Amino acid sequence: MSDNKNTNPNAPKLKFNMYWIYGIILIAFIGISFLNNGVLSAKKISTNKFFEILESNDIAKILIINKNIAEVYIKPESLDKEKYKSITNSAFFRKGSPLYEYNFGDLQNFENRLMNYKERYDLDFDTNSDSRGSFLDSVISFLPFILLIAIWIFFMRRMSGAGSGGGAGGQIFNIGKSKARLFDKNTKVKTSFKDVAGLEGAKEEVQEIVDFLKSPEKYTALGGKIPKGALLVGPPGTGKTLLAKAVAGEAGVPFFSLSGSDFVEMFVGVGASRVRDLFKQAQQKAPSIIFIDEIDAIGRARGKNSMTGGNDERENTLNQLLTEMDGFGTDTNVIVLAATNRADVLDKALMRAGRFDRQVYVDLPDLNERKAIFEVHIKTLKLAKDVNLEFLAQQTPGFSGADIANMCNEAALNAARKDKKSIHHQDFLDAVDRIIGGLEKKNKVITPKEKKTIAYHEAGHATVSWMLEHAAPLVKVTIVPRGQSLGAAWYLPAERMIVQTEQMLDEMCATLGGRAAEKLMFNKISTGALNDLEKVTKQARAIVTIYGLNDKVGNITYYDSSGMDSFVKPYSEETAKTIDEEIRNMVEAQYQRAIKILGDNKDKLITLAELLLEKEVIFKDDLERIFGKRPFEEELLKEREDSKEEATEAN
Repeated sequence: MSDNKNTNPNAPKLKFNMYWIYGIILIAFIGISFLNNGVLSAKKISTNKFFEILESNDIAKILIINKNIAEVYIKPESLDKEKYKSITNSAFFRKGSPLYEYNFGDLQNFENRLMNYKERYDLDFDTNSDSRGSFLDSVISFLPFILLIAIWIFFMRRMSGAGSGGGAGGQIFNIGKSKARLFDKNTKVKTSFKDVAGLEGAKEEVQEIVDFLKSPEKYTALGGKIPKGALLVGPPGTGKTLLAKAVAGEAGVPFFSLSGSDFVEMFVGVGASRVRDLFKQAQQKAPSIIFIDEIDAIGRARGKNSMTGGNDERENTLNQLLTEMDGFGTDTNVIVLAATNRADVLDKALMRAGRFDRQVYVDLPDLNERKAIFEVHIKTLKLAKDVNLEFLAQQTPGFSGADIANMCNEAALNAARKDKKSIHHQDFLDAVDRIIGGLEKKNKVITPKEKKTIAYHEAGHATVSWMLEHAAPLVKVTIVPRGQSLGAAWYLPAERMIVQTEQMLDEMCATLGGRAAEKLMFNKISTGALNDLEKVTKQARAIVTIYGLNDKVGNITYYDSSGMDSFVKPYSEETAKTIDEEIRNMVEAQYQRAIKILGDNKDKLITLAELLLEKEVIFKDDLERIFGKRPFEEELLKEREDSKEEATEAN
C-alpha cells in the first residue's frame, strides 16, 4: 500500500504572509461596495415601459443620477404585483433599492414630460437629483493614498530587514553594522603557513600571535601581556593578505576580515558605528583576531586636509578605532592585524606601541625566497623536465609573490596556446618577456633602416655590459617589438645588499652603450635612448644627492625619508649648480667610456648586430662565441656560490 503523503523535507511549505491580510481587506472592501450598490438589482427599461409604469401610479420616487439616468423606486404596496416579482425575487434585490434604471437623454425634456404626466394623471411621485461616481472612479480617487500606503509598507519592511536581498549593513537600520566577514569553526580557511613561501621572518612574528591566542599562559606566566596589534607593511603583491589568511587558517579562533573601505559610507557617523560593532562582535567571541586590509583608507594622518570641513567622517572613524584599540575598558583578548603599502601616511597615534605593537615588514622576496615561491605555485602545473627553477628565480629579480604567480599562470597559458602537453622552460621565459616587455607586436611595421639602428643599439648594450666587470651578465637580446619598446636586452643582475660606486658607474656605462653604438656606427643619435637617459640621469642624481658618493659635493645627502620637504630645496642655488655639473660630467664620462669600449671591439659589435638582424633574438651562447668567456665570470660564479652557502647555513 503506497503512502500518498509528501515526505520530501525540501518540499515548499505553505507559510503565512502579511500580504494575505492586505488581500483579504481589499476583497472585503470591494465586496461591501458591490453589495451596497443597489444598481446591481435594477433592470434597464425602455421609454414606453417607463411611461407605462408611470401612468399606473406605482412609482414612489424618481432619482435622477448625473443628469442622464433615472432610478425608479416602486411603492412598497405595489411590489407584490405579479409584473414586479421577477425582479423582487432576485438574489441581488434589497428593499429600498431602485427597481428600474432608465436612460432618458435630455434632462429638460424629461423633466417637462414628468410634469405633464403628473398633472394629467394626478400622480404623486417625488423627484430628486444626485451625482454619483463609478467604483472605478472611487478607486482612482483613492489611488494616491493607496500608493503612499504601499510605499510606506515597502520601506518599513526594507528597513526592518524583512525584504529580500537585505543583509547586515544593507538596510537602513543595519547601516551602522559591521561588514566584517567571520571565519570560525563553521567556515574554516584552508590557507595555512605551508602555503606562504619565502616570508620566514614575517611568519615567525605572526606565528607568535597565533600561539598566544592558542596558549596564552605560556607568555603570561612571566607577566607578559597580549600584543594589541601587528601591522603588515610592504610593497603590493608581497603576500600581506595571504599571510593574514594563513593566520586565519592556523589560529583556530574566530577571525574577522574586512577592508578599510568597508568603514567608509556617505552617512555621517556610520564608520565609527561600524568600528564599535566590529569590536563588540570580536569581544563577544574573544579570543579572536580582526584583520583590516588596506588600513590607510581610514588611518591616514589627521589634520592634513583642514579645508574639507570640521566634521570629517574618516577622522571620526579613525578616532573610534584608536579608542577601541587602546582606550578605557579594552582589556580583552582581541588582536588587530592590518595590512598596508602606505605606512608613511598613517597617523602617528595609530602607529604607537599599545595599538600596533609591532610592524612586520613584508619585503620583496630574494633569490632563495623566489625559488620557494615558485615551488608553491608549480604544484598544480604539469611541468616538462627541462624547467629550471633556479634559473627562473635568478631571472626574476624584483618580482613579488603575485608577479611570480602571474608568471606561472602566463606560462601555462602559453603552453596551452601552443597545444603542448606540458609546460616547458621556454614558456616561462616567454611569460617573463610578456610581463616585463608587454605583448609581442608582430604586425608593427619597421623600415630596414630603423631595424638596423635598433639592432646596433641593442648590440651596443650587450657589448658594453659583456666587457664590464660589475655590469649584469646578459641572458638574451631581442629586436622584436614588445609593448612600447622596439627592442630589449635581458640581464641576470646580481642581488646586492649594498652597492659601490664602481658598480653603479658600470651599470650607467652599459645603459649608455646603446646610444654610444648609434653614435659610433652612424655618427647620428636617435630618440630610442629616452628610457636609457632617464635611467642614468636618476642613477647619477642618486649618486650625487642621495648616497653621498661624489667627491665634489661630499658626504652629504639631500634625501628626506619623511617626505616633509618635498616642495622645498634643501640646498642653495650655488649647490644646485654644482649638482647639475657633477651629474652632467658623470653621465658624459660614462658615455665616452662606452664609446671607447665599443671602438676597441667594433668588429665584434658589427658581427653581433648582423647576427641580431638575421635571427632577431640571440642568447648568451651567441655572445660567448663572438666575445669568448667573460674575464671575470669565474669570480662572479664564486661569489654567488659563497652567498648560496651562507644563506643555506643561515636557514
